[in-house]
Amino acid sequence: MVGLLEAPHGDLVEVATAALVEGADLAADGDWPAAVPDLHLHVGVGAAEAERWFADLARRAPRDRPRAVMAKSVGAGVRTAARAAGVALVAVHPLARWDSVLPVVHRLLDGSRRQAAAPDLAATDLFDLARIVARDAGGMVSIEDAQSRVLAYSASDASADELRRLSILGRQGPRDYLRALREWGVFDRIRASDEVIDVPAHPELRTERRLVVGIRGQAGVLGSIWLQQGDRPFSPDAEEVLRGAAAIAAHAIARSLAAPSTEAAQVQRLFGAGGGGVDVPSLAAALHLPQTGAAAVIGLAPHGPGSAVPGSSLRLLASALRPDALVTALGERAYVLLPGYTSAAAVTAWTRRLVAEFETRRACVLRAAIALPVPDLGAVAAARTEVDRVLDGAAFPADRVTTLAESRTAVLLGEVLDLVAEHPELRDPRVDALTAHDRDHGANLARSTAVFLAHHGDVRAAATALAVHPNTLRYRVRRAAEVIGVDLTDPADRLLLELQLALRDRTWLSRGR
Repeated sequence: MVGLLEAPHGDLVEVATAALVEGADLAADGDWPAAVPDLHLHVGVGAAEAERWFADLARRAPRDRPRAVMAKSVGAGVRTAARAAGVALVAVHPLARWDSVLPVVHRLLDGSRRQAAAPDLAATDLFDLARIVARDAGGMVSIEDAQSRVLAYSASDASADELRRLSILGRQGPRDYLRALREWGVFDRIRASDEVIDVPAHPELRTERRLVVGIRGQAGVLGSIWLQQGDRPFSPDAEEVLRGAAAIAAHAIARSLAAPSTEAAQVQRLFGAGGGGVDVPSLAAALHLPQTGAAAVIGLAPHGPGSAVPGSSLRLLASALRPDALVTALGERAYVLLPGYTSAAAVTAWTRRLVAEFETRRACVLRAAIALPVPDLGAVAAARTEVDRVLDGAAFPADRVTTLAESRTAVLLGEVLDLVAEHPELRDPRVDALTAHDRDHGANLARSTAVFLAHHGDVRAAATALAVHPNTLRYRVRRAAEVIGVDLTDPADRLLLELQLALRDRTWLSRGR
């Protein structure tokens, strides 16, 4: 996936933080967070702008420079400029997907933090495990999650086939080979048992022989370990090695799913997860964020049950917008903190592009709520609560993006209706009587009265909305008032009836009527 090209200060350079950087970020003079990330991943940055940026870095103090850069544009001019700036340069494979590179970087950094925090514990790093399995079983190893995304891998040699190269780079393998795996029942056998499966070579598709075993936990299949045969045969005990590795990997993956990384846990606390107070100064220092200064908080929820926001893709896009952006997932929802943003127009425009991209490229339909300006880090948890209120109850526009300010009325009205619904004694039995009358007589008095009240008593406008004659609407409203015994000229009666009819309509909608 990567290769070291330049290391002006040697290859033992400490890297603790990483961020995606786009060309627009390089052009933003001095617009950087208080602590510059140690590692920059240059996404879509051309050679000419990279050379100019490195030349500018050479004139800055060391504390204002990253320690290393990963990039795809790494020609001779870029290498020379990086060397002159004293920044290590790492080449990224041209076919590698950035949304595959970034998670690997974060997994490696987090594994390093855990080893530093608890060096006496047995090593469970998946990259170490892949290297050991490759050495003991004889071959090249890839460890994948339940969605066939590569989590870790061992070193490759010249005998690595196209399937291995593409999967490590974050790209799907040959479709014909994946079809063959399904026809051979390989995926079904991985899900059904803990046996080691021998997958034969496929000369027509230029794939080599493989052994694969499922990684199984209490909740089912957590992933799989693939061992590709290289220039020499597998070791005699290769199957035993794979079974043992699957058990170790199951513990590691289950632990990582149950307990988020140190940084992830800090971010979740910042957003108010887990309860209790937050030491904002310590958290700001740990996350390399300015403690004060306005920001924006965005909440995203899937449009419909049974799905979740793709966190890794969201983190990629948010980091591309702002290197110090923070992303966390809590349940099926995800939240973004954009430090330094106070313009509602700019944040709303970016969020609309984000929602549109998820729908067109990933078939994931989202709703988004924005709170801004958030005055400082201490107010992030409260902002998350506010966007949750919007996501819970607001009526969203066609583009499914709204701000807290735009939705205040809808949110408060929805919560008032929720409170009334929770207390049966606050329900007006006269509305139930009107509903029963409509059901028994095939009438439409309740709906007609609700539309009449929504149009502030404008008979012609309400009749147009209902597609009926004004005289028909006048009769229905008069008849409704007679059935339930209210005076629609009385402001209190009108207010109460409109609220109760709105509650009725919400209840009927929730029942699918």
